[in-house]
Amino acid sequence: MPWLRGQVSQQKRFIATVQDDEKILRYVNCADAPRLAELGTSCPDHFLRTKIKPLYVDWNPQAGDLAGLKQKLSSGLEQYRKDYTDYYRRCKHPDSPAMRDPNPTVVLIPGLGMITWGKDKSESRVTAEFYNCAVEVMRGAEAIDEYVSLPQQEAFDIEYWLLEEAKLKRMPAEKELARQVVIVIGAGSGIGRETAYRLVREGAHLVCVDINEAAAKATAGDITDKFGIGIGVAGTGLSNCGPAIGLACDITRRESVRAMLDQVALAYGGFDSICVTAGIFVPGDTTGHIPDDKWASTFAINVTGSYLVADEAAKIWREQGLCGSLVLTTSANAVVSKKGSLAYDTSKAAANHLVRELAVELAPLVRVNGIAPATVVQGSAMFPRDRVIGSLAKYKISYAVDEPTEVLVQKLAQFYADRTLTKSPITPADQAEAYFLLIGSRLGKTTGQIIPVDGGLHEAFLR
Repeated sequence: MPWLRGQVSQQKRFIATVQDDEKILRYVNCADAPRLAELGTSCPDHFLRTKIKPLYVDWNPQAGDLAGLKQKLSSGLEQYRKDYTDYYRRCKHPDSPAMRDPNPTVVLIPGLGMITWGKDKSESRVTAEFYNCAVEVMRGAEAIDEYVSLPQQEAFDIEYWLLEEAKLKRMPAEKELARQVVIVIGAGSGIGRETAYRLVREGAHLVCVDINEAAAKATAGDITDKFGIGIGVAGTGLSNCGPAIGLACDITRRESVRAMLDQVALAYGGFDSICVTAGIFVPGDTTGHIPDDKWASTFAINVTGSYLVADEAAKIWREQGLCGSLVLTTSANAVVSKKGSLAYDTSKAAANHLVRELAVELAPLVRVNGIAPATVVQGSAMFPRDRVIGSLAKYKISYAVDEPTEVLVQKLAQFYADRTLTKSPITPADQAEAYFLLIGSRLGKTTGQIIPVDGGLHEAFLR
């Protein structure tokens, strides 16, 4: 799927919908499928979505030859573009609009089903709906006599109708992250959740990932409720998703990372960028000592997890062949030596250098950067009530044990804010803004860098 997404996205990126239910398999597997697919759809309204015809791939699924399928797809796409260009040149009028993207929006593969493409998930699902209607028309027509499509000139005049072109030109410009699929790891709470909300407002499709599956699905559900369009398609599994999905993943296990990325490929066809906001802080015991297992788990999540995500994602980025971005969360603590957070601070220092190493490894296809927050208390899963109280006691900040958690959090957040130059608490929204800048094209020439978002913590100044 990511390889195919890269092939059809040579002009503009596309989002996929996969349909492999009994109805569509009956069609793509039938002996008449090559002939019927070549004829194209029956309804004029469909041409803008499905184009003049789909790409049918004459592949034997019983052979199970993936390399052979890729070869057939590659040659089929090349021929499809030539056919579409020829169709445009033969049928155009002096005042016809310029030729649109010559890649197919419907791909039919025996044994596998149908893959449709659109500028977003909604459009690719509507395209699937339209071609399902065409399949039913073909089935009924063939049962009575023979299916016949519109003449190509008539089809062209509908597809390139000047009034339709005028409507397309009046549509709002695409948002900055339109056609992009972004995976946010740690999206169940705090910085990750706020980042997901920030990116979807710019048009991105969001894959909300968390070790807590319920939290990931809650974030995705909220996004879908606010930004989704309820359009059903007779498909299976994740193909029915909207602008966001929620998935569980343990980033310390390679097989879990791989399974998550495979689900993303089925849901959207691939992905463009990844934000890793997941992290862990483990305080020492009463003496300040860090047990061996806590040291290991801190590095497993804060360092090794990010490496495993990058290593598995790199395989898909290379298959897809589209530029992307990877942003890791480090910390101001990575460059500030202090007492009481030995494992965390050391792991974040390692994460800083991991950013630089990955930037070299994944160049030029993928940019890799890091965001280094100062302490984010508000909305952070790393600051449960007991840790907040412990920190208040540690810094000798007055509090009452019966005070609401929100009040205690505000006291601690303001304490940390007072240590900065701006004197303002650092929030998840502050970090989300930095993620947006690095994911998009505004800082498109920045890679291998750590961007501080710490309110001006002078102890962390570059030196």
